[in-house]
Amino acid sequence: MAGSGGLGGGSGDGKGTGSGQGPPLRAPRALLALVALVLGAYCLCALLGHCPPAARAPALAPARIELTSPARRPGAPDLPVASGSGLRRFPQALIVGVKKGGTRALLEFLRLHPDVRALGSEPHFFDRCYDRGLAWYRSLMPRTLDGQITMEKTPSYFVTREAPRRIHSMSPDTKLIVVVRNPVTRAISDYAQTLSKTPGLPSFRALAFRHGLGPVDTAWSAIRIGLYAQHLENWLRYFSLSHFLFVSGERLVSDPAGEVGRVQDFLGLKRVVTDKHFYFNATKGFPCLKKAQGSSRPRCLGKSKGRPHPRVPQAVVQRLQDFYRPFNRKFYQMTSQDFGWD
Repeated sequence: MAGSGGLGGGSGDGKGTGSGQGPPLRAPRALLALVALVLGAYCLCALLGHCPPAARAPALAPARIELTSPARRPGAPDLPVASGSGLRRFPQALIVGVKKGGTRALLEFLRLHPDVRALGSEPHFFDRCYDRGLAWYRSLMPRTLDGQITMEKTPSYFVTREAPRRIHSMSPDTKLIVVVRNPVTRAISDYAQTLSKTPGLPSFRALAFRHGLGPVDTAWSAIRIGLYAQHLENWLRYFSLSHFLFVSGERLVSDPAGEVGRVQDFLGLKRVVTDKHFYFNATKGFPCLKKAQGSSRPRCLGKSKGRPHPRVPQAVVQRLQDFYRPFNRKFYQMTSQDFGWD
């Protein structure tokens, strides 16, 4: 089974013991040790909760610059407009989840649209960087002209308990896009990404279950993310279902133009991105973008996308399918969509 994945995962305990006495530590060496400890802690915190740098010093209100539309290249009306003109605005739409569902693919497909301006990196504002403030968040956004939509995607928002309230406080009219995928496949994809970075990781089975093939371990993030109905319940405390579009990660692979068409409709955009923009890459196992005018080659997602999944015993897959089935059915009822995972 081909796919890609990444999980936030893994924890461990380490204990060290020592005994014996030595000469008293001199003051300069003690000071150096303290400085090294503080710097080490600072670097670790920075790695674990990185916030992107602001594009400029945040202002209380954006200054209006030129609003004249830049010229588009003849023969390429379906390419994104790149310009320094316009305003930095809060996103009107967010891809809020889910991790390893296909969010990066969807974002790259949408960026073909001339009326979509999207932040390429994940700002993690509503989960990790909220203390930076809304002015800082807005300063990260690309400039947009009148009629264009500002977007960003951070898949961890969907499973962050505080995110719905924070997003609602920014704008109760925000449109929310959730890309979902069979939770079993998603979990294995999640594990595959971590395994590529941590080869010594325990087996998928050892992490997914407690005590061999005992109870499913919902404390493991790769499992917990797939409880879509539980996460959605938290969001529905702040947003009605009319604010959501649920995109099938499977159909994003089998029919990318159809799913992207639904997203364009949801955003109130003309269907500019169509089947003429895609071709299926058999090696990677998912669709890529055809070569654009002025480009030397087609565009596919990076090497981390399309990596093979580790082999997971069928008994493990079946146990997880049985575990997720009631959660999936509840999610189908909540969204009025049957994603066909059962």
